[in-house]
Parts: sequence; structure tokens; C-alpha cells
Amino acid sequence: MAKDIRVKICGLTSARDVSAAVAAGAAYVGFVFFEKSPRNLGLEQAAALALPVPPGVAKVALTVDADDAALDALTAAVPLDFLQLHGHETPERVREVKARYGLPVIKAIGVAEADDLAQIEIYARVADQLLIDAKPPKGATRPGGNALAFDWTLIAGRRWTLPWLLAGGLVPENVAEAIKLTGARQLDVSSGVESAPGIKDPALIRAFIEAATCS
Repeated sequence: MAKDIRVKICGLTSARDVSAAVAAGAAYVGFVFFEKSPRNLGLEQAAALALPVPPGVAKVALTVDADDAALDALTAAVPLDFLQLHGHETPERVREVKARYGLPVIKAIGVAEADDLAQIEIYARVADQLLIDAKPPKGATRPGGNALAFDWTLIAGRRWTLPWLLAGGLVPENVAEAIKLTGARQLDVSSGVESAPGIKDPALIRAFIEAATCS
């Protein structure tokens, strides 16, 4: 088993799904706060899901271009270990969020072509971790969770100075190949372990983590 591989199960919406992720060995559990997502949570619901998460499993809140008022309410209500910024937040905004809330920030970067990789270098200077995801297609209402992969060879052999997660179109059947091609040591999955949008499948969660950690 590759013990240094860490998996984030994102978009959890029920206590059953959180328990399944924790039991399967997830290093991170992710909660979505974005109204256009089928995985969107209210603050009370999210707090109830986050409170029982055991120490050692990081709780991550995914937000999209959230203002201070929204983040104030979120961080006051829900116990969190990371804030994930998945919108068009500038490097300056990343710095502001880190300073205001005292939480490490994961910044998502959308990739579709080689020119997009320059953003990785820019945000690597201000974020604590990066999430390298497929850029959403034109007309998409969500910045992530679209079950799309990008060309993994674009980042093959590349290394950055901070931890990063690979996301986008990952499923139990392709995660080992993704790790082999990209060298990723952290994976983020949401729709790839669902039976329906927002409904996680415990068997798929187990299969994904086993495929990743045994690659």
C-alpha cells in the first residue's frame, strides 16, 4: 500500500457518506457551499456533519468567490481545517482570506491547456495547497464537480514547492493511471464516487481509495 497517498472525498451531504469516507481512510472530507451545486449544504447541516469527524481527518469547506460576510458565517458555524477557494479569487484575495480566518487555503486552478499552467506558479506563492482541476466547459454553472478530466500529460513530471491535489474526472478505474502519469500524491474526488449527483456510494469510495493507495 502506498501510505503517502492521501484522498479527499468532496461534496459529502449525509452522515452516512461522511462515515463511509472516514472508514475507508480518507485524509480529507469536503463540504460544498455553493448554491448551484447539487452538493450544496446549509450551515447547520454542515456543522452536524463536521462535528463528528475524528481528529486526523481534515475538514474542508469549498466556496466560490465568497465574500467576507459569507465566510464569517461559515467559519463561525462549522469547525474547519481548510478553506478551499474554487472561484476566480485573485492572489490578493487568497492572502486576505488566510489573514482574516487563520486557516490554510487550498486554491483550485482550472487546467485545459498548457497556457493555464502559469496560474499554478502564481498561486503557489500565496496558497497553502493547490487543487489542479479540469477547467469547466463553456456554459457550465459550476467551477468543478463536472466529471471532466484534463490532459494529465500537461503536468507529467512537474513538481511544485507546496502540496497539491489532482482533481477532475477521477474514478476508481482511472485513479491509478492518473497517479502514474502525474505523480500526484493527493487526489480529490466527488462525482466519481457517486450513485447520483450529491449521493455518495460507499462501495465506490472504498474502491477509489483502495485503487489510489495500492497503485
